[in-house]
Amino acid sequence: MDKKQGLLLVNLGTPSSVTPDAIKHYLTEFLLDRHVVDLPAFFWYPILKYRVLPKRVPYIINHYKKIWIDNSSPLMHYSQQLCDKLQQVLPNIDCQLAMTYGEPNLQLALNNLKSCKKITVLPLFPQYSTTTTLAVLDKLKIIKSSQSITNNIHYIRDYADHPSYINALYLQIKQAFEEQGEPEVLVLSYHGIPERYIHKRKDDYIERCQLTTLLLIEKCEANGINIPIEMAYQSKFGKGKWVTPNTSDSLEKLAHNGVKYVHVVCPGFSVDCIETIYEINEENRELFLQAGGKKFYYIPALNDSNLQINLIKDLINYTQTYS
Repeated sequence: MDKKQGLLLVNLGTPSSVTPDAIKHYLTEFLLDRHVVDLPAFFWYPILKYRVLPKRVPYIINHYKKIWIDNSSPLMHYSQQLCDKLQQVLPNIDCQLAMTYGEPNLQLALNNLKSCKKITVLPLFPQYSTTTTLAVLDKLKIIKSSQSITNNIHYIRDYADHPSYINALYLQIKQAFEEQGEPEVLVLSYHGIPERYIHKRKDDYIERCQLTTLLLIEKCEANGINIPIEMAYQSKFGKGKWVTPNTSDSLEKLAHNGVKYVHVVCPGFSVDCIETIYEINEENRELFLQAGGKKFYYIPALNDSNLQINLIKDLINYTQTYS
């Protein structure tokens, strides 16, 4: 019997293996998307091919080798575990996973759901951005227009201010404090974007990150957590001006100002990936300690936790959808 509802989880994407060809293929698809880098192709492609890829591919291979889990990247590992667990707790809904770039691709995932009368699409980006969420929605609209797929598709734009999301983050932070001790400062590190996208595209990503931060601070304070909470942006790429403050700069500044113990959480990442496991928990940890800090703890993403499962169950019924 065909299931009447489908749930399509979409994450960013990942190389299929730790090889130069696989990483080059993934980066090329990712960085040639105009949603991600909007420079003219005649200008950008030679730079990408002859300067960016030769430098980035060896760098990424070295770091992925340290964090690869069960023959897949952390992002794929945790995303698939999340999808599998959702299928167990939602037996009457067909749960599928897709990536914006790479495999499993959106076309295949939608084909697997074509018997469903209703499909809910959940991009796993809590804060909407033209660089991530819009890339998913635009690809899906192209596929939908060329395929015999139900018109009853609901797109969840984002969930930056959803009470279940804020509560899940709070409980994750509270657990870390109970197990690791309360730090002097909690740093919220979001993925950055180029500043020009805010004005050129009317991208409200920064506003959505700020709203998450505000609501999370309010939630923490209401429950007796009164330490300083700062927000910053990570993963700057290229020479253009990106939103600030930069996470690395903020951590260095905290250490130089005498802060010895910090926790870092990344609210914009639904599952752990190279940006959290390596960039934050290794690179930025080392930077903070070298600048004079004494203790650094990275609070894991929600991954396939019960907090994330319950959040997504609530989101399926979320009325504020985008279509």
